[in-house]
Amino acid sequence: MGLLKRIAYELKRHTPFTALGALTGIILMGVIILIRLSTETSNTIFHTLHPAHIVLSALVTTAMYRRYGGGVGAAVGIGFIGSVATCSVSDIVFPYLGGVLLGFPITLHVCFIEHPWLITPSALAGIAIGLLWSQTRFPHAGHVLLSTYASLFYFTTFGAPADWFPLLLPIFLILFVAVWIPCCASDIVFPLLFIRKRRRRRR
Repeated sequence: MGLLKRIAYELKRHTPFTALGALTGIILMGVIILIRLSTETSNTIFHTLHPAHIVLSALVTTAMYRRYGGGVGAAVGIGFIGSVATCSVSDIVFPYLGGVLLGFPITLHVCFIEHPWLITPSALAGIAIGLLWSQTRFPHAGHVLLSTYASLFYFTTFGAPADWFPLLLPIFLILFVAVWIPCCASDIVFPLLFIRKRRRRRR
């Protein structure tokens, strides 16, 4: 299967699960609104989910690369860059841009820059597990849910609209896109790109 066909296949295959994850995120947001969860609690939850997301992303990216015969040294670099960059896009950049597009105040908070002591060990832990454990199916499912909830709590931590309820449908769409494309790119497309390059060099 060619790379473009593989990408299209994986995106299509992950659409239902990603949509379900985004729907559960919206239900959770409804609960958050009703119980009036404090910004401080949202902040704590986000800074727990985002590193956990990075652990799973690094695990799957590293395991996928190793599964196709990639070397250990390259797997470490690919796992680190693939997880930190993609999780930042999914959990931070997409929600931030979504808030800007929806017109409510939202702050850009890049954890890798502001809390490297929290992010770097998370990526390295995921890489270490990925080097030892080649299973990717269950971690990818967990990755999708963690990404959904991390993106959600970025909204509730760093965004401050006057009223959340009218925004629930557009936030559902933002959560879907924020998870669907970056997670598939990180777990599947990114490591396979390097596998293809390595194979071409061997010819």
